[in-house]
Amino acid sequence: MSAFQGTKMNPSKFHKSQLKFYAILIPLAIFMALPIVFIIFHAFKPIDELFAYPPRFFVEKPTLQNFADLFAQSNATGVPMSRYLFNSIVITLIVVFLTVLISTMAGYALSKKEFKMKKMIFEINTLALMFVPAAVAIPRYLLIENLGLINTFIVHILPLLSMPIGLFLVKQFIDQIPDELLEAARLDGASDFQIFLMIIIPLVKPALATIAILSFQLVWNSVETSTLYVNDEGLKTFSFYMSTLASQVTGNNVAGQGMAAAASLIMFIPNLVIFIFLQSQVMSTMAHSGIK
Repeated sequence: MSAFQGTKMNPSKFHKSQLKFYAILIPLAIFMALPIVFIIFHAFKPIDELFAYPPRFFVEKPTLQNFADLFAQSNATGVPMSRYLFNSIVITLIVVFLTVLISTMAGYALSKKEFKMKKMIFEINTLALMFVPAAVAIPRYLLIENLGLINTFIVHILPLLSMPIGLFLVKQFIDQIPDELLEAARLDGASDFQIFLMIIIPLVKPALATIAILSFQLVWNSVETSTLYVNDEGLKTFSFYMSTLASQVTGNNVAGQGMAAAASLIMFIPNLVIFIFLQSQVMSTMAHSGIK
């Protein structure tokens, strides 16, 4: 037994047998990071480098002129950029919070409660994973119009609260929680709300972090609600403003290419920052979401 233990490797120390993994993973990681590096460098390229041939991957003379032109262009419009940014921040915070809450509560009910049509409801949710947003755009618009939500602030929030993948992930996590643990809490006098708040939520934090990231990306980058449901310019979002501003200036002048690159970086940075802080939770979710 002692001889066997002596041959075991300490995972915290480097061993030459790990070289084969580094030989594959390091080039793969560099290759996958190239688009991110390009987006960052592209935003700081001066005009001559943006149109250089052959195209340059790295910037040689970085400049902030693209960002200065972008903000100068935004100040010339009727609605200030701060208004669009405020709309996006408020909408994103509300949608992320409600999506995480609704997915967690629904996942708890579908996993640990018994009621009629329980399996059918979960099957409907699983079936909804097959539909892309474009497939339900027309029915969704008709429903929103009949509810009288066109050109209102809530129209940015309500259509984005439904996240079938979030419910699926949370239910798979809660399925792994032993029923005996919840029963012991009930015997100690805990209510369903206390069990949900003190047991379920702490144990499914990786799934909640994943849902938060997916929901944030969906809301922050969405231009659908501003395009289809909102006519009032003061109710539109920052992503819609950036996309329209970049497209307008691109067609009018050469400097528009630099503004478009700067706008792309501004929209990308929040997604990258959130994923960096929560990526360990996402990896844990992917590893355990299919295990019962």
